[in-house]
Amino acid sequence: MLTNLAIHPSLPAADLERAKAWYAEKLGFAAAWEVEGMLLYRSGPSIFTVYETPSAGTAKNTAAVWQVEDLDREMQELRARGVVFADYDMDDFKTTDGVHVYDDGSKTAWFLDSEGNTLNLTQLPVGWIL
Repeated sequence: MLTNLAIHPSLPAADLERAKAWYAEKLGFAAAWEVEGMLLYRSGPSIFTVYETPSAGTAKNTAAVWQVEDLDREMQELRARGVVFADYDMDDFKTTDGVHVYDDGSKTAWFLDSEGNTLNLTQLPVGWIL
């Protein structure tokens, strides 16, 4: 069954060359494999793809999440590369300087890629392992 198989994000891009440059410049990724209309990237033990489509940037949800050990350090490094983190203020959900802290101590931050995809960094509480 599917419960034993790996799953990976597949992110849309209106301009694949722009996306390729952004992922290299902002996040430090180099495509591990390229085929017409699609890029494949390795991220730790995972992979994700970026594929060309005119419907890129239309989703308003989080498309991919990286689990990080030190959210503040990762954000500092990404900000130095020009990544801008989003701030939200919705009823009981608010970010401060791009970070939302949950009651259990986990912290999370969101940013957009060059194609309008919402990406996320999450730091789980000490002792939590996924």
